[in-house]
Amino acid sequence: MDTLKNLLEQKATNLRIHSIISTSEAGSGHPTTCLSAADIVSALFFHAMRYDCADAQNPNNDRFILSKGHAAPLLYAAYAEAGIIPVDDLITLRQIDSILEGHPTPRFEWTEVATGSLGQGLSLGLGMALNGKYLDKSNYRVYVLLGDGETAEGGVWEAAALASHYQLNNLIGIIDVNALGQSQRTMYAFDIDTYCSRFEAFGWQTIGIDGHDFDEILPALEKAKDSTDKPTMIVAKTFKGKGVSFLENEDNWHGKAVSKGDELDKALAELGPLRADIPLQIESPNPIDRQTAASTECEPPNYPSDEEVATRGGYGTGLAKLGTANPNVVALDGDTKNSTYAEQFMELHPNRFFEMFIAEQNLVGAGIGLAKRGKIPFVSTFAAFLSRAYDQIRMSAISQANIKYAGSHCGVSIGEDGPSQMGLEDIAMFRAIPEAVVLYPSDAVSAERLVAEAAAHEGIVYIRTSRPKTSILYDADESFPIGGCKVVKQSSEDKVTVITAGVTLHETLKAHEKLAAEGIAIRIIDLYCIKPIDTETLLAAASETSNTLITVEDHYPEGGLGDAVLDAVATKGVHVHKLAVTGIPRSGKPDELLERHGISASAIVQKVKDIT
Repeated sequence: MDTLKNLLEQKATNLRIHSIISTSEAGSGHPTTCLSAADIVSALFFHAMRYDCADAQNPNNDRFILSKGHAAPLLYAAYAEAGIIPVDDLITLRQIDSILEGHPTPRFEWTEVATGSLGQGLSLGLGMALNGKYLDKSNYRVYVLLGDGETAEGGVWEAAALASHYQLNNLIGIIDVNALGQSQRTMYAFDIDTYCSRFEAFGWQTIGIDGHDFDEILPALEKAKDSTDKPTMIVAKTFKGKGVSFLENEDNWHGKAVSKGDELDKALAELGPLRADIPLQIESPNPIDRQTAASTECEPPNYPSDEEVATRGGYGTGLAKLGTANPNVVALDGDTKNSTYAEQFMELHPNRFFEMFIAEQNLVGAGIGLAKRGKIPFVSTFAAFLSRAYDQIRMSAISQANIKYAGSHCGVSIGEDGPSQMGLEDIAMFRAIPEAVVLYPSDAVSAERLVAEAAAHEGIVYIRTSRPKTSILYDADESFPIGGCKVVKQSSEDKVTVITAGVTLHETLKAHEKLAAEGIAIRIIDLYCIKPIDTETLLAAASETSNTLITVEDHYPEGGLGDAVLDAVATKGVHVHKLAVTGIPRSGKPDELLERHGISASAIVQKVKDIT
């Protein structure tokens, strides 16, 4: 009778054969990194992990994240060997109409998160592990397979620190130490002890093994499962191209497929026969209740009409109310919660708030992981600091994550803290994300309402909030649907339309008063939703105001609100004049900075006079 070890070895052989054939058929891919990890993946998928082969969305499935996403053919081969996809589908790898892409994306149902931008998988796994241990309180485990080269990424160590801090014993990482990067040997080559000591220093249990020896792989996985208070990192020495003599531990094979013909025939002959019927039973997870849909209906805003409140304050209040209405809402912050006002959520819902400290890449990555486990994460920090995590934000779109970002302290209006703290690129950043919604409230009422709108919307939403306190503009029952805007001031005598949001809306209202005193009428639009933009309202306003629009924003001119308006109306014969922050700002009082950078009330007055 075949032993477990013999059966897993044969499964690993099958995985290698599938990986070689599918990449050869595609004419591209990364077969050698598949071969190095095949034994590990065999042990995981066909022995250690519990999952329902008929249901990718089973909430108690063990989760697997292929952080080294270039080994995607190995991942697809494992699902084929598990009977989840037909083996014949593997030869569609990398084809335009195939769900089996060059790096994993959720177009393939069993891929929860997109990977391939290296160094992000451990953060994604951390978010899923946080959900399992602290929110769902389920017993699923999260397995993350990393490449040795990607451990040079800082995001890996951000995740390592937080996983230890939160005692995520349900998080198990495996480093495939094959010592070969894309262009040269990796930093530590086969020095398994150094990898172990580095993770041990971060508070992890570590286990060094031969990644091709099932007598070491299987006990390591069992030991990892037994951890009660620490995450585990298994550090596996492997050989890139294992099993094929002309590939094994050889340079210059990264990202190269074996060519059809003699080369492929030789590789397959060395790997041995493919065995179709291997009697390995995949263990199903324990049953668990599925989440039910929750309400996003919140208590209405409640501000005295004469009160001044920063939109960041409205965000915090709205988020706390949303947390009461919807138990699936969670909040994460990067040690700025007393500035973003996410602390209001923490005070009411401490069990659903996760402090991620000053580690923005991990902040976003963990948020994606939580989103993929059915939560609605609101990720907040200064708008400027989200730029540190832009790659993670970009990948959240590819992962099709239902995640919400909040960036506070936008623009020069933050004042004396100076340019390093000023978010001046954030609208451009998020406008460039496919299908992302970009919201920019101008008072506390709209901020609260837009928090609820963000939660109700499926997908990525960015909320831009300001530091200065500003007056209340809207009644508590006002609605702010995504894709809309508000015509704040209008008359039949309007000479030009000024489109703005946030702090500069209040400056525009001051300008309106000054111009009215001189007999000049202007229309004002609050563009609280920058993307998707309300083109119809903008064009209607333009048609009634000499086909002339002025945009005003506390943001750099490139890619911001002005460009959004210009993109919407440029083909319709509308003239757009942009007022935005130019040059590198400096410390100063908010009013001084608005004036210096040409986005104050007086600058708006002058612009209107210049063009009318």
